[in-house]
Amino acid sequence: MSDGRRRPKLRVVEEGTEGSPYPKSSLWLRGAARVLDLAIAYGLRHLGGPAGLVMAFLYLLLADGFFSGQSVGKRLCGVKVIYLPHRIAARFRESVLRNAPLGLVVLLAMMPDETLPSGGRSGPGAGTIAFFAGAVLIGAIETWNVLRHPLGKRLGDAWADTQVIDAKDVQSDPVANRDEARAGERTPDQATLHSASRRAGARREG
Repeated sequence: MSDGRRRPKLRVVEEGTEGSPYPKSSLWLRGAARVLDLAIAYGLRHLGGPAGLVMAFLYLLLADGFFSGQSVGKRLCGVKVIYLPHRIAARFRESVLRNAPLGLVVLLAMMPDETLPSGGRSGPGAGTIAFFAGAVLIGAIETWNVLRHPLGKRLGDAWADTQVIDAKDVQSDPVANRDEARAGERTPDQATLHSASRRAGARREG
């Protein structure tokens, strides 16, 4: 029996890839970008004086919102963070959410060191020990998630609903291009359809 209607085409979707049209980014590029960003944070920590640790903390949290979804390291390595629900570049909000696990590691380094009794042997302080322990634990969890997830999403990406992609992939995405260019396409003297209709309604009421 033929009803003349076309049956919808079924697409096989790998578990964990729902909601994303982008392939998994190069792990080598992501790793290189992370090393560069950590190097910048390390430089801020040691060159910033007393405020260096706070500067490193803020950089790691906000870095992915600086250049339309790209930190300095990601920009140099050609990868980008995309906010998947709207398919636009990640903003500072998404950057803070996805980098919160790294920020926690820096917060552990801010723990005050215990005062040693006179004559006691000096050693690593509580903040230093907590920092390295947190870096190993959180780094292992995040690395495992990136390796096993079909889109390379780590825990921070799950919180922020983001994905790291190769920058060239977003250049071929018409939705992302339209959303990113929308703000620049409208000039100050160009009225939108909505605002024009509101002005016309006001004139009729007057």
